[in-house]
Amino acid sequence: MFVMGIDPGLSATGYGVVEGGHPPTAMLAGVIRTDPGAPMAKRLAELFIGLTQVIEESKPDVVAVESVFTNQNLQTAISVGRASGVALLAAARAGLAVSEYAPTAVKSAITGDGSASKKQIQQMVARLLRLEEPPRPADAADALAIALCHLRAAPLERVR
Repeated sequence: MFVMGIDPGLSATGYGVVEGGHPPTAMLAGVIRTDPGAPMAKRLAELFIGLTQVIEESKPDVVAVESVFTNQNLQTAISVGRASGVALLAAARAGLAVSEYAPTAVKSAITGDGSASKKQIQQMVARLLRLEEPPRPADAADALAIALCHLRAAPLERVR
C-alpha cells in the first residue's frame, strides 16, 4: 500500500509518500510553498495544482491528512483550514480514499507521546523509515509521519 501523507499549510504544505512493509519505505517527500504576498485564491490554486501533480506522479493508494487543530491564532486556523480543504479536494478529484488524523494522534502513533516536539517527530520518522538523517524540512517529516500513522491505523480501521 502506498500512502500519501499531507501536512496542510497555506505557506508550506508538506507531502510524503510511504510504501507499507516491514520496514515501511519513504518513496517521496517535499514541500509545496506559496507566495505569502499573492492573493488567497491564487495561493490555493497553486497548492491544488502542486498536490494534483504529486498525486499523479506518485500514484498513492490512499491519502492521509492531518486534521485542522484548534489554534489560538484565528488567522492561522483559517488558512490551515483552507489548505486542508484543498488537500481533501485534490485527493477526492483523484478518486482516492482520505483519512484524517489529529496532530496528537499522529505524534502518539509515531513517538508514543501526543505532545512530542517537531525534532522528536523528525528523529522517529528517520528511525522508522531507516533514513540516514531526519527528513527536512519539518513539514515534509510531518507528512511522512502522517502516512506512517495511517499505515499503523489502517489495519484497525478494517476491523470496525
